[in-house]
Amino acid sequence: MQVSYLLLQVFNGLINGSFYALLSLGLAVIFGMLRVVNFAHGTLYMLGAFAAYILLQDFQVNFWLALILVPVAVGIFGMLLERLLIRHLYGLDPLYNFLLTFGLALLLQDAVRLRFGMQGQPYGTPSQLAGVVFLGTFAYPTYRLFVILFSVAICVAVWYLIERTRVGTVVRAATERADLTRALGINVDRWVTPVFGFGVALAALGGVLAAPMQSVSPDMGAELIIVTFAVVVIGGL
Repeated sequence: MQVSYLLLQVFNGLINGSFYALLSLGLAVIFGMLRVVNFAHGTLYMLGAFAAYILLQDFQVNFWLALILVPVAVGIFGMLLERLLIRHLYGLDPLYNFLLTFGLALLLQDAVRLRFGMQGQPYGTPSQLAGVVFLGTFAYPTYRLFVILFSVAICVAVWYLIERTRVGTVVRAATERADLTRALGINVDRWVTPVFGFGVALAALGGVLAAPMQSVSPDMGAELIIVTFAVVVIGGL
C-alpha cells in the first residue's frame, strides 16, 4: 500500500510538473529572445482554458479540435499584443515591460470575471480518455496519464525545433548575438513577433489541457505563473 501511495503521489507530481513545463517553456522562449518578463503569461494560460470552454459551449467544438484551434488563436492574440503594445518598450528599463504585462494580466482577468463571474465553469473530460489505466498495483485516470505523455512530447518537439532546425538556429543566434545575426543579413525583428506568439501558444495549450482537470475560472494560472516567473528571473540573473 505504501509503494502504491508513493507512486500515486509521483504521478500527481508529474501532472503539476507538466503544466509547469509548458508554462515555463513558453515563458523562457519569450524571455530568452526578447528579454521580456511576460507577467501576463499565466492569464494567457487561463484564456486558453476559457477559449476551450467557449468553443465547447457555444460552438460544440470538442476537446481535440480545441487543442489545435485555441493555441493558434491565443498565439495570434499574443502577437497582436506584442505588435501594438510590448514592441514599443524594447530597449527601455525591463520594469516598464513588467508593469505593462502586469496591467494586461489584471485587465484580462477582470474582463473574464465580468463575463463569466467568479464561479468556476466545468469542462468535461473527453470520452476517449475517460476511465482509468491500471499501472501495476494502482489505477490512474487515463486523462491525467495522457497529459503527462502529451506534455513530454511537446517539450521534446520544442527542444528539437530550437536545437536541431534552421528556425531554432536563427532564434538562438538572435537571442545570443542579435547584432551579429543582423550583420549576417537576417532580419531579427521579423522573428520577434512569431517567437512571442509561439510562447503564448504554449501557455494556451497548457490551459486547454488543464480545463478538464480543473474548474475553469479567472484565477487559473495564478500560482503557476509565480513559479515560472521566479524560474525565468533567477535564470536570467
